[in-house]
Amino acid sequence: MTNSLTLTESQHRELLGMLFPGDGLEAAAILVCRFTGPARERLIVRAILNVPDQLCASRKRDFISWPGALIEEAIDEAELTNDALVLIHSHPGGWLHFSSVDDASDRRTMPALFAAIDATGSYHGSAIMTPDGRIRTRLYDANLRSHEVGRIVRIGHDITEIGATSCHPGTPFGSQMTDSFATKTACVIGVSGTGSLVTELLARKGVGHLILIDFDIVEPKNLNRIVNSTALDAATERPKVEMMADAITRYAPHIKLSIVNSPIDRERAIIAASAADILFSCVDSMAGRSIAELISRCCLIPLIDLGVTIPTRKDAEGNPLVSDVCGRIDFVRPDGCSLSDREVVTPEGLRREYLLEHAPDAAKKEIDAGYMKGVHEEAPSVMALNMRAASDAVLEWIARLYAYRHDGNEGFARTLFSQADGEVDYLPETAFVATDANELARGVIKPLLGLPGILSNERQEAA
Repeated sequence: MTNSLTLTESQHRELLGMLFPGDGLEAAAILVCRFTGPARERLIVRAILNVPDQLCASRKRDFISWPGALIEEAIDEAELTNDALVLIHSHPGGWLHFSSVDDASDRRTMPALFAAIDATGSYHGSAIMTPDGRIRTRLYDANLRSHEVGRIVRIGHDITEIGATSCHPGTPFGSQMTDSFATKTACVIGVSGTGSLVTELLARKGVGHLILIDFDIVEPKNLNRIVNSTALDAATERPKVEMMADAITRYAPHIKLSIVNSPIDRERAIIAASAADILFSCVDSMAGRSIAELISRCCLIPLIDLGVTIPTRKDAEGNPLVSDVCGRIDFVRPDGCSLSDREVVTPEGLRREYLLEHAPDAAKKEIDAGYMKGVHEEAPSVMALNMRAASDAVLEWIARLYAYRHDGNEGFARTLFSQADGEVDYLPETAFVATDANELARGVIKPLLGLPGILSNERQEAA
């Protein structure tokens, strides 16, 4: 069952302007929405169609009537990709409840929507908005059975729930936060050095649903930095996601666990990740980060990307010396500055990774793999550094949910810390040059993420 509706802060601001033009009368709009998640758990706003006030037959403080031709235009836009239409109008008086008039209107319009957009298992719905920006939404199935969408999520510099049942989030790190986390879904992409620690922190925080994605197995060289891993896991070449999920069930059996033993650029991994409220990118490749940012943008999911590095240099005798011990945490809004805008993902870096995988002799001349640049380390002893970065990443999510920073979250798009210098720097999004948010709210229609190279599950099995 679809249990959340997500829109960006910019979309929310646009909708407020449409529904409250300043005359105190009801106004209307149409939300064109897409489902994401393997069980269509989430509904995301793809487009907002305005209902011009001058075309409405009647507009009062407690009533609005608008022409069906506008709904027909929305149907034309939605039917090709089986999108859901949510008809939304304002309640200028601030009453966040559906009236008997609203109920009667739905009984007339919903059958027409299902007749026009014949999609198996689809929903359409109606919503109301009050002047404070809160939204109440209900969805109908083809049999006109309705259920209320419990969570309406607005994503900006803060992540805010603006639904009818939402309330003040409470004090961070208290019991209310624990209760709130039980309703959240978090996806960790890469369950290795930093990823295993992020997963552990999220599980101990009581996140209700954890999605773990990784294609790799536990090896002896991993044991000094993957929490919960054992020598037996390495000896049996156990998948990292299975090892981590098994550990969590021993101390948090109530948590729902979805594991995907697959690279992130596979259909089943992308579909699984699209159900999340938050993405943690804990991979060590630009290619993986590039897919993570596309999922964030296409599915309207905020992304936290983190990494650590130990750059080195050589002394006069040619011995390696540590130049710094540092980490980076980036908070990425779906419609904000991407990892590509921030040069975490670059064309040059993607090229070098491709060469490393497909032309190793050529790659050897351009890049050395591993944590230490210039020094190849099969089993780097970096768990303490990983713990610092993982903790900061989880705290970043909490800060966005609870907005406890004294100066707000706008200045914290990136956190950089240097253990060598004992410094922490913070950068706002304005430190980067943003490009257009292509594929925003595309959802999980094919080709997935707009990339024809993403293989279907069936083709993956055949390969």
